[in-house]
Parts: sequence; structure tokens; C-alpha cells
Amino acid sequence: MQIKHQSCIQGSPRAYVLGFDLGTSSVKAVAYDCGGGLIGKVAGACKTHVAQPGWQEQDPDQVVATALRVMRKMTGLHGRPAAVAFSSAMHSLIAVDAAGKAISPCLIWSDQRSHAMAEELGASGEGRSIYEATGTPVHPMSPLLKIAWMRVYQPEVFSRAVRFEGIKEYLVRRLFGEAVMDESLASATGLYDAQERQWFGPALDFSGISPGQLPAVVSPFHQLARLDARGRRQTGTGPDTLFVLGASDGCLSNLGSGVMRSGEAVLTIGTSAAMRVMVTGAPGRLLPGLFRYLLYDGKWIVGGGSNSGAVIYEWFARSFLGMLPSSPRMKAHQLAMEGVAPGADGLLFLPHLLGERAPLWNARARGCFYGIGPGHGLPHFHRSVLEGILLNQFLTGRRISDCVAPFEVLFADGGFTRLDSWVQMAADIFGVPVYTLESEDSAARGAALLALRSIGAIDDPESESLRPPVQKRFLPDGERHASYLRQVDKFQQIYARLESTFEGK
Repeated sequence: MQIKHQSCIQGSPRAYVLGFDLGTSSVKAVAYDCGGGLIGKVAGACKTHVAQPGWQEQDPDQVVATALRVMRKMTGLHGRPAAVAFSSAMHSLIAVDAAGKAISPCLIWSDQRSHAMAEELGASGEGRSIYEATGTPVHPMSPLLKIAWMRVYQPEVFSRAVRFEGIKEYLVRRLFGEAVMDESLASATGLYDAQERQWFGPALDFSGISPGQLPAVVSPFHQLARLDARGRRQTGTGPDTLFVLGASDGCLSNLGSGVMRSGEAVLTIGTSAAMRVMVTGAPGRLLPGLFRYLLYDGKWIVGGGSNSGAVIYEWFARSFLGMLPSSPRMKAHQLAMEGVAPGADGLLFLPHLLGERAPLWNARARGCFYGIGPGHGLPHFHRSVLEGILLNQFLTGRRISDCVAPFEVLFADGGFTRLDSWVQMAADIFGVPVYTLESEDSAARGAALLALRSIGAIDDPESESLRPPVQKRFLPDGERHASYLRQVDKFQQIYARLESTFEGK
């Protein structure tokens, strides 16, 4: 990798770029130097509202206000960045009127209100053809289903909607006046055929909209218009700051982690969870439930996203221990959990409290503890929750291996990497070495690499020299892996027995 300039801005003593990540639980501005090294981070929380069971909404204007506040704080600490590139959570949806104002909340990825429509469509030939063309599983998460639900159940909002946008498109249009969407986020809508590079007609027909009601699809390297004086005041950036559209958090997590090669996979456990691999060239036919999203230049991300991430651990910590996982008091509970043998003495946890995407794709799925006996205490429940989240991911990883190719190493990303014993569980369950990297903000780092290439500071964002250093290595134990494989079989058997009992939301 060749650094073309001594600094990103000639004459600037602290030149840097920003990877700006619009997540569902928070927005983060992460500053990197011209070689992709971390400088600092500022974050702001986003509040999710549950208007009815299964509904997951955010106020888009509050998210924008938080994003601007975070960016101003970052620029106040480090000065004006040379460039900013955006990362964003997938599958959000906002209806916008002719004046450009939001006339609906932002429905986030975990919103389940369209589950009945999703089940009906998914069981049909029409649904199968939409999935094959778009690479997005038919599920309530997708904007395809969110728009269709709005058409049927909120016709007054649907009829007023001039455009449908995600949260990143809403922010970009508000700041820059451009109605654009990058290819990776378009790939995740259930409405876009990324292999043909166009909105997919049958999906548009199902949702009841026209291509003109969606943003124009452009490259993640698309350079946005320069901000006017008001926009610069709102962001704390300068007249020479370049803004790059960026891509989805899932795709950028692979790029930011440097996991863009055959035989490597990423396991991310943040609020939600996902497993992903990179494929060069158009992937073949997907196994049911996997996604296929285009990043750029023939680079595709194949994987599966799950509702059952750290949000489930947070539920356990709040409900059983009366604290958050980040509480200093959790250390004693974690040490007690680590004293329990793998397999939690027969206690098994299905983590599907929020319904499930991969590997089940069942919005009605529910969680349970199975095998409770008199010898089980809080440490056993604690361990079974962490194991259950990972067993669920293992099943997605098995499907990815069957569809694309087996992976020999797993890179761990997200908040779960702060707990070494949890990462060791992952190594033992998957039976491969697991590496953690120095930064858990891989999506923001991936966005920063797009920014660095756009200003000419680097040639290739996939360069081996830009790969973040490995922080820790966790090697699998063969005996524990064999034991966990038996747990996987039991996990599947229990789910199969309970599936018919799950009720709608």
C-alpha cells in the first residue's frame, strides 16, 4: 500500500478522516489517521420506541440531531477532517412527503409488524423469485415488506409518501440535497437486483411503488456535494471537507476488519449479530436464508444476520442480575459463569426472544431455557445464554460454508469481544481459531478506508498492509468442540419440537 501524501490535508498537523456509523443503538464518529490508525471516537445514543408489541421505531429527526451533535463534538476535539464517509445499519425505512419531511417514524431492522405478510409472501413462488433476484430474504426486516405493510395498514401515509428512504439517505438528503442510496444498502432492501443494477420490477409491484419513489442508486465511493455554510456549522466541518456516501455497516465490517479473502469469515455480535464472508464475482444460488449484498467492484458479502445478539445478553443481565453487561458489578457474575463447565450442565438456551432472522427466518420464534434442574443456578443460566447466542450463529456459519466455502479462521468483531471467555466459547463451538482485532468499530473503519481512497491517501482499501493488527488469538479445544456439536444437534431438535407452538405477535 502506498501512501500518496504525508498528510490528508497539506500542512495540517493532525490530518484525519472520519468513519461515521449510523447504528440503531448509537451513532459514532470514529477518527482515523491517513494510514487507517485509530485516533479517537465520539458516540451518541439513539432511543428506540416500542409503540406496540413487535414494533421498533425511532424518530428520524432525533437521530439526525444526535448525528450532527456527535460530529460537532468530534470536530471540536480534533479539528476539521479531510473527509467523512458514512456507514449505516441496514433495512430502515422512512416515508417522506413532497416537502422532504418524514411522515412516518424510522422503522428499524428489528421491526416485526409485517410478519404475517412476510410469511405469506415467503411461501409463494413470487416470494421465492424476489429472493433469488434481490438476495434479501423475505422477512419483516426488509423495506420491501415495510412499504407493503404501510400500503395496506397506513394508506393515508402511503398515499402522501413521495419517497421512501433509509436513515442514511434521510440524513444525506437533509444535509446535501441529494436523494441517493449506495449499492450495498440498495442490495438489502429486497427491492434491488444488484446483479442487473436496477430496481426489481416484481418487488416494486408487490410493494406498490415506482422506481421514482426510491433514491438513485450510486457507488459507495460517490462524492457528495460540498456543504453550504449552514451545513458546515451543523457539522463543524470545513469548506474543503470531502463527504463520501459510504455503504452498509455489514459490508463495511468485512472491509474494516480486513476480512476480504477466501477462507476467512467475520462474526459480529453487537446489538444484533451476523456472520459474513466476502465473495469475488457474482455468487451462485444461495441456500435459503442467506443474504447477498454488493459492496463494490464485483465484491459481494454473503452471510446471515440475526436478531439474537448482545441485546439478548442485555435482557438477561437486566432481568436476572438487575444490571447492564457493562456494569462493573458484572465481573463477579462473569467469573462465576466461567466456573461452569461448557454445556452449562445440560442447560440449553434458545435465544429467539425477538423472533429470528438467520438461520431460522421465523418472526414468530421465541426463546426458552430447556433442561432446567435443581442443580442449576445463576451461573448456569448465564453461561447458557452466551452459549445459545453462539450456537445460533454456528448454524448460520454452517450454512455459509455449505453455500460458499468452508472457512478456516474466524475474525470476531463487536462488543462481545470485550469478554474473553465468550470469544473462547466461539472458538470451541466453531472449532476454528478466532482472532480479535484492535478496534471493534470495523464498520466505521471500513467507511474511513473508503474516504481515504476517495482523497487519494491510499490506493487499495483491501491492501494487506491496512489490515488491523490482531489483538488476541483464541484456539479451539477439540474435546469441547465435539461436546458443542452435540449441543448443536439438541438445539435444533428442541427448536423443531417447539416451532409449531410459537404464536404471532
